[in-house]
Order: sequence, then C-alpha cells, then structure tokens
Amino acid sequence: MSEAAAPPTDPGAIIRSKQYRLLLVFAAIIGVLVSLAAWVYLELVHGIQVGVFEDLPDALGFDTVPSWWPLPWLALAGLLVAFAVVRLPGRGGHVPWKGLGGGTTQPTELPGVMLAALAGLGLGVVLGPEAPLIALGMGLAIFSVRLAKKDTPDQVVGVLAAAGSFAAVSSLFGSPIIGAVIIIEAAGLGGATLPLVLLPGLLAAGIGSLVFIGLGSWSGLSTSDYALSPLTLPPFARPDLADFLWTIPLAIAAAVITVVIVELARRSEPIVARRPFLLLPAAGLVIAGLAIVFSEITGESSDLVLFSGQEAFEPLVAQASTLSLSTLALLILFKGLAWSVSLGNFRGGPTFPALLLGVAGGLLVADLPGFSETPAVAALMGAMCVSILRLPLASVILAVILAGSAGVATAPLIIVGVVVAYVTVELLDALRASVVEPETAGEPTAARADAAS
Repeated sequence: MSEAAAPPTDPGAIIRSKQYRLLLVFAAIIGVLVSLAAWVYLELVHGIQVGVFEDLPDALGFDTVPSWWPLPWLALAGLLVAFAVVRLPGRGGHVPWKGLGGGTTQPTELPGVMLAALAGLGLGVVLGPEAPLIALGMGLAIFSVRLAKKDTPDQVVGVLAAAGSFAAVSSLFGSPIIGAVIIIEAAGLGGATLPLVLLPGLLAAGIGSLVFIGLGSWSGLSTSDYALSPLTLPPFARPDLADFLWTIPLAIAAAVITVVIVELARRSEPIVARRPFLLLPAAGLVIAGLAIVFSEITGESSDLVLFSGQEAFEPLVAQASTLSLSTLALLILFKGLAWSVSLGNFRGGPTFPALLLGVAGGLLVADLPGFSETPAVAALMGAMCVSILRLPLASVILAVILAGSAGVATAPLIIVGVVVAYVTVELLDALRASVVEPETAGEPTAARADAAS
C-alpha cells in the first residue's frame, strides 16, 4: 500500500511563523555582510584597473600609455587565473559562456573565485563582475549560516544563499528589483513558495543597498564606475511600423552573432584547459593583441576592446555623430572576438560586454531608412543580452532601464527584439545539437558528454 501524499505547503502559515521572522532577521544581517564584501570587491577591481592602466604608466614616466602596455598584464592575468583554476577549489568559478549561473558556490571555493575575478577583470579581460558577485553573495551567506548553526536545514541554507545573491547583484545593477528579477529567473524560482525566497532576498538586497550607498559616501569611494546608469539617448516618442520591421531582422542578426561568439568560446575551452599555465597566458595575449590592433587601425583607445565595457556606454552614445561606421564595425568585430576568448577561458560575467555590443550595433544601424539611434540601441541591447543570458524578462528590464527616458517608448521594440533573439538562439541551439549528435554517435560515452557540455 502506498504512503499517503504529504500535505501541500502553506506559504502563508510559514511566513506567519516565528521561525520565518527569525530567518528574515538573519537575511537582513546577511544583506549587510554581503554588501560590504561586494563593495570591497568592486572597489578592488576598479582600483587595479586604474592603478595598472592609468597610474603606473604615469609613474614610470610615460607621457601616454604605450600601445604594447596591455600585453604583459593580460599574460599575467592568464597565469593567475590558471593558478585559481588548477590549484584552488572550485576551478575559479563557472565558465561564463555557459551563462550567468554556475550552481551553488561553497565557502571553500570563494578564494579561487575571487582571485580569478580580480586578476581577470582588473587586468583587462572582457567580462563583467556580476557572476563572481553572485558567487560571493552565495558563498558568504552559506558560510554565515553554517557558522551560526551547523545543523541548519538545507532548505533554510538555500533560501539564505539566494538572499545573499540578491544582495550582491543588486549592488551592481543599482536596484534590488533588478537583482531580484535576475536571480529569480536565473535560478528558475517560481510557484506558490516563491514568496518564501523572495521576501528574504528583497530584504537582504534593500538593506544591503543602503549599506552599499553609505559605504561610498563615508569612504569617498564610489563603485559608480561599475553600476549601470541610464543612457542619454535622443528623445523618442513612439515606435512605428518601420521600427518593428527593422527590429526583427536585427534581433536575428544579434542572436546569430552571439551564437557564433559562444560557439568559438565553447570550442576554445577544452583546448586551453589541456595546458592552462601555458595557454591561458596565450589567450590573454590574444585579447591584448586584438585591443592593440583595433587601436592602431582606428586611432581609438584600446580600452574600448578591453574590460567589461560599461564605462564606454555613455561615451559611445555621446560621440555617435563623430564615430565612423567603420570604427563601430571594427569595435564590434574586435570586441566580439576578445569577448569570445574571455568567455571560453577566463572567469567573470557575460552581461556587460553583450550590452556594449548592443549599443555599438545600434549606433551602427541607426541611419537605416525609417530607423533611428534610440530604438536601434534599445532593441539591440535587449537582443544581445537575452542571446547570452537566456533570461528574457531580465533582458527586457535591463534594456528598458538603460534606455533612460526613452525606455517606456522603446519597450515594445525591446520586447519584440528579446523574443525574436531568444527564439532564434533556441532554434540555432537545436540545429547545432542535431549536427553534433550524429557526429559523436560513434564516440565513447564520456567523449559525447564532454562535447555536449
């Protein structure tokens, strides 16, 4: 005789319980701790970038930064990331071509994750800080819970780990709401029990944001260099038929470009992983070389190709009228290739470079008949973002917010671009799987699993 089914969980009863109120208090404490750690982490990344690429050349007597300057630093980044991947627990965190999430980060894995992130992001790798931030929030939350009570149930640990992730990522995107949407969608949270996870997460993120802002005010330092701010785009009243007709093929093109970039990253990963102490520095040199070649051809700074790119959003839009179409096209080419090398071999988040490519792509196609800069930039930011993250709602919200005052007017175009790009990526993935599986049918099981990963 089968056992009786367990009674359904009543989220309301759990929320009204004393134990849940205590969990909320602990979530608030975690929000404070994680936000402090996130602030330190972002300031360290920014400090390394400024110190290495601005202050050090000046201290050594260079009037301008030499064109070869990125080469030794990207090679060093490769060595340090190789050490984190090979020698430390957790392999430096998840590989960014696989998306934003990377599973649960245990406290013992945090040193490797932080070393890989600080070395790569600080020394010029084309990735963002969001994935290491999520890992940092999760690992610190688990550590705090286990330190307070070793026998804490796994479900409670999971809720507080999610709260730590909320607090960490909201500090970067400047809003607890954006952080909540990203974490909920990335983790696949939902159903009747969603409030049980959402309430601690929002509380941790809200209190953490206050701490984050207060630390910047108290110390005189600011992580605004990493926080995403709305762009100053030309006014836009409402979309018309031409805007929609252009958005659809451009979203398809954005998805195809992203799939190609990710495929190159996926193929490079197992090659570099065979000899990481040799090939990761070589990958760093490739990134530096791409930045140098771009600078030599266009006369623009190599920084446009290096780093995550969020500092270039507003300058690109401001200089749109003076940038040639060839410069924008070359930026997309060289930044895309450097991003691909970074996605496959270094550690960090994939979001910011995707958004920058969306901005550059929008500026490139802004003069198409019946199209203009504002809808082009807004739609392509959303399309590029969803093509790499596979998070449609988060991609729509990010693009709407970054579109600034034009966000509401461009929202229909952003939604269409996100949906079209998402469906295109899924179709291309299915096509790739149908090609790869027959090719690997005769291989040993382990080889087929490796090819599909």
